[in-house]
Amino acid sequence: MTLPSRSMAPSPLPSGPAGRLVAVVVTHNRLEQLRITLGRLLDSPPEALAAVVVVDNLSSDGTADWLAGQGDPRLAVLRPDRNLGGAGGFEAGMRHAVAQLDPDWLVVMDDDARPDPGTLAAFGAMDKTGWEALAAAVHFPDSAICAMNRPFRNPFRAPLAMLRRLAAGQAVHLGALDYAGGAGVQPVDGASFVGLFLSRAAIARAGYPDGRLFLYADDGLYTLGLTQAGGALGFAPALRFEHDCSTFAGAPGRFTPLWKAYYYHRNMLMFQRRAAGAWFWPALLIVAPKWLLKARRHGGQRRAFLRLMRLALADGLAGRTGRPHAEVLALAGPEPALAP
Repeated sequence: MTLPSRSMAPSPLPSGPAGRLVAVVVTHNRLEQLRITLGRLLDSPPEALAAVVVVDNLSSDGTADWLAGQGDPRLAVLRPDRNLGGAGGFEAGMRHAVAQLDPDWLVVMDDDARPDPGTLAAFGAMDKTGWEALAAAVHFPDSAICAMNRPFRNPFRAPLAMLRRLAAGQAVHLGALDYAGGAGVQPVDGASFVGLFLSRAAIARAGYPDGRLFLYADDGLYTLGLTQAGGALGFAPALRFEHDCSTFAGAPGRFTPLWKAYYYHRNMLMFQRRAAGAWFWPALLIVAPKWLLKARRHGGQRRAFLRLMRLALADGLAGRTGRPHAEVLALAGPEPALAP
């Protein structure tokens, strides 16, 4: 990876009761979203947010020029010489932040996600005793709960407790009652990389995300690894983030572009193996056929989808994460032309 286009020394400004908080944002070709996110972050005073690291994953939409024109001294930009994917971007950004900016806490997010006004100040003021990481409540712009960013409890860690939860109408992922916040901060086993606050103690315990995962499930694997290693991860509904997922489109169950199917299924296989432990193999007998049936949703790309699935299953079971992205692209083949 190339050196950052702009580096910065730790700010001498006070960092507030939370200690020094640094944000890490990963972006790729979503400049309009990044404008909003970076503006929201830098609207926070320095005592609430000491610095922002933006990892620009080889964007080609003018992101580099726009970032180069920003004048806030709290901004640091990393420009890798290739697209590292979301996982690689978070690993690079977090490593840079810890090595160069000396944070007490990090907060990570995608380019289309940002804290609600006042959230970072609320984080600074809250009592975080006993927690190594905190997950925010992530909502769509219309305030509905963002399903893809719901924290979860691992049903295989305490099967009897989870059966009681399911019997009470509660699911593995947190729901509306949890988001209402009456119980305050509550323990969870995993969370997403949108609105996730990580202390230096958490990073010392769990290390950094595995950038070789490229995208999908990197956050679940990382946070589950943290809690399985004894780290305390809490869901804090008072900390609110907005996630504008309007950029996602396509038919349900269909991967566009197709190459994403490889990373999704390989990484989910690794995640489920970590979560399920001894229950993994029986669960695989149920899950794998359902995955293969997704070929029906891919029309003229069915053969390519099944090629990617065979590779994903083989690599996921072996724990292989080093396959070159170019090879995955070649196996996926060209995307079908869009209808006029």
